[in-house]
Amino acid sequence: MIDTRLHIEALPGCGAVVRNVDLTQTGDGEIDQIRQALFDHGMLVFRGQSLTPEQHIALAERIAPIDVNRFFPADPAYPVIAKVEKTAEQTTNIGGGWHTDHSYDREPAMGSILVARDLPPSGGDTLFADLYAAWATLPDDLRAKVRDLRAVHASDHVFGETGAYAGTDRKELAKGGVETPETVHPVVIRHPGSGKPVLYVNPGFTMRFEGMTREESLPLLMKLFAHAIDQSRVYTLRWEPGDVAMWDNRATWHFAKNDYHGHYRLMHRITLGGCALEAA
Repeated sequence: MIDTRLHIEALPGCGAVVRNVDLTQTGDGEIDQIRQALFDHGMLVFRGQSLTPEQHIALAERIAPIDVNRFFPADPAYPVIAKVEKTAEQTTNIGGGWHTDHSYDREPAMGSILVARDLPPSGGDTLFADLYAAWATLPDDLRAKVRDLRAVHASDHVFGETGAYAGTDRKELAKGGVETPETVHPVVIRHPGSGKPVLYVNPGFTMRFEGMTREESLPLLMKLFAHAIDQSRVYTLRWEPGDVAMWDNRATWHFAKNDYHGHYRLMHRITLGGCALEAA
């Protein structure tokens, strides 16, 4: 008899690796287990997979509704797949700083499924930080200061006409004319899938606390950011051919290392739709 039970093993710092699974042959029960494990651990790694683009899409549709990213270039043959690509000639990568995707949206994307397509000979790791643990270990004085706050998130400073990408060799990501209004979320949310409290701010898109200027907000934000990326709460994913990673934007941050200049890297990403977030 074939053993169809999933083996889920926690990784150091953040996330879990899921073994004994072929993502092209999963039943509904396994999909439910994977979805709940994603909510509970924040990030999942599946080694040794061989997903075609069609299978990647089919898997995503079983986890959650697909939310097409409006900033990243799409694969011409598969519009719901974003190409996270860096050529050998380019110097700027995508996602090269700590952030969580789509926090600038009123209903932030639940997460993403990333498939390794073409890897450099070395480098190109992705770091993940555990924001469940960040809140659980936050000192009491900081908890008291932020528990009832709300924070303003935005994207124009990154993806706007004069944003961070505009002056780089990735200016195709500077989507001038795309409406990206500021959005407000609780600083501490109750995760809709696990029920656990999560620290929900990030260096990439959190601008300030509601009712405060950015200058007034930065000292406290910087303390939260530094706490979240303590190495005890970070896992480094060293990609191998065939790897698939899923992450939950509500429970993690990620950071794509840009240490493979002169080499090509292509990842396929599908974004998963989410919901409005409530305070813990």
